[in-house]
Parts: sequence; C-alpha cells; structure tokens
Amino acid sequence: MAAPPPDPPLIQATGIVKRFPGVLALDGVSFELRAGQAHALVGENGAGKSTLLKVLTGVYRPDAGELRVAGAPAAFGSPVDAQRAGVQAIHQEIGLVPLMSVARNLLLGREPRTRLGLIDVRALHRRAEELLRPYGVEVDVRRPLRSFGVGTQQMVALARAVSVDARVVVMDEPTSSLEPREVDTLFGVIGGLLEQGIAVVYVSHRMDELFRVCESVTVLRDGRLVHTGPLADLDRLRLVSLMLGRDMAEVRAEGLTRFSGEHGSGDHGRAADTPVLEARGLTVRHRIADVSVTVRPGEVVGLGGLLGSGRTETAKAIAGALPLDAGTVAVAGRALRRPTAASTTRAGVALLPEDRKAEGIVPALSIRENIALAALPALSRAGLVSDARIDRVVDVFMKRLRIKASSVHQPAGELSGGNQQKVLLARWLATGPKVLLLDEPTRGIDVGAKAEVQALIEELAGEGLGVLLISSDLEELVEGSDRVLVLRDGAVAAELSGGEVTEHGVLAAIAAEGED
Repeated sequence: MAAPPPDPPLIQATGIVKRFPGVLALDGVSFELRAGQAHALVGENGAGKSTLLKVLTGVYRPDAGELRVAGAPAAFGSPVDAQRAGVQAIHQEIGLVPLMSVARNLLLGREPRTRLGLIDVRALHRRAEELLRPYGVEVDVRRPLRSFGVGTQQMVALARAVSVDARVVVMDEPTSSLEPREVDTLFGVIGGLLEQGIAVVYVSHRMDELFRVCESVTVLRDGRLVHTGPLADLDRLRLVSLMLGRDMAEVRAEGLTRFSGEHGSGDHGRAADTPVLEARGLTVRHRIADVSVTVRPGEVVGLGGLLGSGRTETAKAIAGALPLDAGTVAVAGRALRRPTAASTTRAGVALLPEDRKAEGIVPALSIRENIALAALPALSRAGLVSDARIDRVVDVFMKRLRIKASSVHQPAGELSGGNQQKVLLARWLATGPKVLLLDEPTRGIDVGAKAEVQALIEELAGEGLGVLLISSDLEELVEGSDRVLVLRDGAVAAELSGGEVTEHGVLAAIAAEGED
C-alpha cells in the first residue's frame, strides 16, 4: 500500500519578486515552511529578509510570484488577511499600545464581554494573567504596558500573537531585549509551539540561537536565495560565508571567526592620561546610584551587566537625556553645570540610543536630512543653512560608512536596520564629537554590518575619540573594550581591566554581586 502524500507546506512562496524605486528587493525568492518546523531566515542587512517577512505577513504585496498557505493560493492584502490565515508576527520594534494596560494589549479586539455587551474587566484581567503565566511573566496586568521594560513588552507581544489561533509565528530578533532567564523561557515556549504543529520563522543574528532553535535555514543575499536546507548541514563559518558571499579565507581575514570561538583583543593602545569624559557620582532616583565613569581619548570603556542594571540610564544621564539628582559631568576637562542634551552635544558628547526607531531615526525624513539633523548649527551661518556644506558632509559619511541606498533622498525608514544604524552614526560623527556613547550599536543588525560597525569603533578610537560601549553581547563587549565597568541594580559592581577583561570575568563579577 502506497504511503499517503506528505501534507503541503504551511507556507510556500515561489519566485517572489518585490521592487521599490531604484531597488530590486526580492529577485525570484522561494521559501518553504512546514508544520512543527523552526526555520531560520538569515542574511546581511539589505539581503531581503525584512521584505520577505513583510510579504509573508501581508504588509507588502509581491510584484510577481506565488504565495500558498496550506496548499491553497493566498493573496494577503493587509496584515489582517495574514492574521486571519493564522500568520502572526512578533517584530523587533514592539507594535503594541504603550498607554493601554497589559491586559488590554493582550486581548485587544477580543475582550470578554458581559451579557450587556460591556467589557468584563475581571474576566479580562484573569484571562490576561492566564495567557502570561507560561511565559514566566508575573506583573500587574492593570498597569500601562509602557511602565514595564522592553523585555516584558516583548513577552507580552509573543503571548498575544500565539493566543490568536496562530499556525505560523514569525519572530524577528525575539531575544534582542530579553535577559538570559527570559531567553530560556522563550525557547521553552518555542518548543511547545513546535509540538503543537505550529511553525516558526526565526530571524536572529545570534548564531548560538539559530543552532539551538532551528532545524532548517534559508540564506538570502542581495535579494536572492543563495541556500536553503537543514541547518545541521552547515557549520557556523560556512553559514557566515554564505551570508557574505565570500570564501572562508576572506571571512577569517575579516575577523568574523568569533562565531567559531576565536577572539580579538580590545587593545587600542595606551590612551592619553587626561580624560575626555569624567562623570562622578551620577545619581538618578530609582535608576542609578553613585555611578562614576572615566573615558580617556582613544579608549573604549565597556558597560556590562544584565538588562535593567543601569547601563542605558548611565549613558542617558551623561548625555543630559536623563536629569541628574546628583553627580557631575566634565568633557575634556570642562565641567557642565547642569547637563542637558543641548549642552552635552555642544561640549562634544554624542549618544547613539538603544532604540533607533523611537529615539533615533526619523523614518519619514530622507537619509540626507537624518544625517544633517544634529550638525545643522555647525553647517549654517547667520541662521542660513548651506546646502552645499550639507551635501559635502553627507557624501563623506555615505562613503565612509558604506551606507546602502538608492540615493541620499531615499526615506530613512525604508533602509534595513544596519543601514539605519549607520545613518545614526553618521549623524553624530558629523558633529565632530569628543566622546561617543554607543548603546547596543550592533543590536538587530547582521553579521556583515556588525563587523563594519565594530571596525569603525576601532578606527574612531584609534583616531583619539573616547567611546563608552554598552552591549548585551559578551563577546562584543570583551573584544571591543579596554576596560569594563559591570553594573548591577544601578550601581557599579566591579571594574575590570587588562587580563581581567574576559567573558568569565564579566560573568563572575555579575554573579559575585548577585550573591550579596
């Protein structure tokens, strides 16, 4: 007796083409996802990952090609159409309603009702708590979502997506804002989804996660499909080389073998003795307490610690974005009486924020306008802006940072995450800063762009710029820093230098503090 034919893929995309003005984003890409399968989607920024995800989730309509769901032709005209077909997306930038309660976000549009048609508030809160329990999230579901950290918000987004009869869950950098405990919980949840026959499309730039979670992989490069198949058939270096389109020797030469266990040195030479940044006793109530940071010209100082340890708050306090209750900030020996965003920028402090969408890039403005924003006072005379000077500055940084775009007039919101990050870097470098505060500068960008950003940081430090580097990636923190301050609960737990700057050293400092 012949075996029954296999079930059709839950999602099957064949020959997908998507064009934008001046850009062929997807060039005949095919993709297949089966029930109970975790499938990795990888590639450099600009490779077409985001565009393909948006086709699969109904944000974009393809210009050519065919999309099928469970064997039947599908034409998603909107994300709602995709959701009705069981395709749910959890984006890196959380698409919830910050001012609404956690419970309302979880059950928006599906609120339990009384016999009179009113929202049953008690049932709403009870159901929200039930939905969050498997994710290890124990919070007051009546409070506004914005009152919780990004990690909690991410778990709320995941719980909402899975609770809406999902057949396919698309996860775009789902662990980028999670602590290790939350990551373990997420992986447990993914395992449960797979056991139920739900399929997962997993996008991450963390190699450990891909090999831990996924059984198959699709690699895109420059809008084309370059590989698809079992992930077990590839080692990490081979996967990186496929993404970059280079041979193994070239990948090794660019230092990308960190994924196979080799590490760089974070030594940038002996920094000058006079600090370019000296922050003393920084205190912001309920955020940070008596934090001191010193950065010398040509030095990269890392800030380590778990999410919520006070790293971002320290950077914002130095940059004047978070008002101080106590403490002082001096730049190149000059004390700032009351640091504000304007006064610190004038003094030579530049902050690249963690959340580039909410606090950095202006998506509707062009690349040119985004780069010029912070430098406009320096590029104008008597209140008149010189277009020629702006064009010269923009041209310099477009080339230096290798920003990929159809033109400088392309809206910044259309760029890939890595290129948006480069635009933000260009904006602040155009101000001629003395010290750069980099909060998760490689978060959510691909291997190639990550290597370019890391090389740029090294280059800037070599030119005498002081750098304060915040990163949740221990490898990046250790390899890129001359010294590391480890924070916990808003205070300095340890300072590591020289041979102490190792992954084990950072983890040991965090653990030792945790035992108090």
